[in-house]
Amino acid sequence: MRPESLAFLKTLLDSPGPSSFEVVPARAWRAEAAQITPDIDVDVSGNSFATIGRNAGRRVMFAGHIDEIGVIVTHIDETGYLSFDGVGGWDSQVFIGQRIHLLTRGGTITGVIGKKAIHLMSPEDRKKVSVIDDLWIDIGARNREEAAALVRVGDPGVLAVQALELPNGRLSSRALDNRLGAYVVLEALRLLQEDGVVPAQVTAVATTREEIAYGGGGARPSAYALQADAAIVVDVTHATDYPGIDKRKDGDYQLGNGPVIARGAAVSHVLAERLIEAAEAEGMPYRLEASGRDTFTDAEAIFNTHRGVATALVSIPLRYMHSPNELCQLDDVQNTARLLAAFVRRLTPDVDFVPR
Repeated sequence: MRPESLAFLKTLLDSPGPSSFEVVPARAWRAEAAQITPDIDVDVSGNSFATIGRNAGRRVMFAGHIDEIGVIVTHIDETGYLSFDGVGGWDSQVFIGQRIHLLTRGGTITGVIGKKAIHLMSPEDRKKVSVIDDLWIDIGARNREEAAALVRVGDPGVLAVQALELPNGRLSSRALDNRLGAYVVLEALRLLQEDGVVPAQVTAVATTREEIAYGGGGARPSAYALQADAAIVVDVTHATDYPGIDKRKDGDYQLGNGPVIARGAAVSHVLAERLIEAAEAEGMPYRLEASGRDTFTDAEAIFNTHRGVATALVSIPLRYMHSPNELCQLDDVQNTARLLAAFVRRLTPDVDFVPR
């Protein structure tokens, strides 16, 4: 990965943007996109668009959601403690002992998540799994008036964790799901733009609200507006290369073994085969993933939009999903961008996306 690309990815990862509050990372994404193409837009749902090859041929959509899971303030009590709820799917144990950045009208406020100390718990309570109702956010306020001067009900927040580079080209962050997808669709656009001639109209979209809206989120209106002939959704999937995983049930996906191409639900067989052919032509490692039901990604929303859109799903293996320390391998990220670019390069005007 180019140093400039890695710097942009880390900026994207460290930008706070839980579902429905994606403005900060979306602005960073559009600023980077402006270095690739002047053809940039944003819609009322907060989706960001960057297009190359306008009217050049078939319309192709690359979609990666830019939101992350987070929290939202639900109540301020008389002593200044904040109650909160999760935005997106959380294991509530993750919250214990964490710091939180709250995004307020006055800027970022940092607080800590509180829980009764183990010394004060009964033996029975020590055995219980903590739920969000057992926790609170402490911003140092002495009473409701002080807290309310800084924070309002409905203010969102994210865990106060920064991106961390690890050995062997590995990267950890709270927001790899799915800033990786938002990064990849733009990186694929850059790779295609470097070719000079693009055989299709290609639009990269940083979609919103995927973590809280499996049936649509921002992907649905963006796909409706683009009227694409084909779409490739880029998301993450579970790496299964750490202890305790049943590979017969969860598949065999390892960091460094390349992008994962889905086959099955909400996926066009035609596009999946073309992606497999592109990967093999490029000599690129890849894996296949079976999706017998919903993929729980933007693929469903796009596949079923308007008249229907031929849709594929390509995923990046990820350890420790929905935690402060999600972990990926940068080779997989870059190879996913290369795969999307290779798919477009192989398009011809007569390509048929209809399964016949």
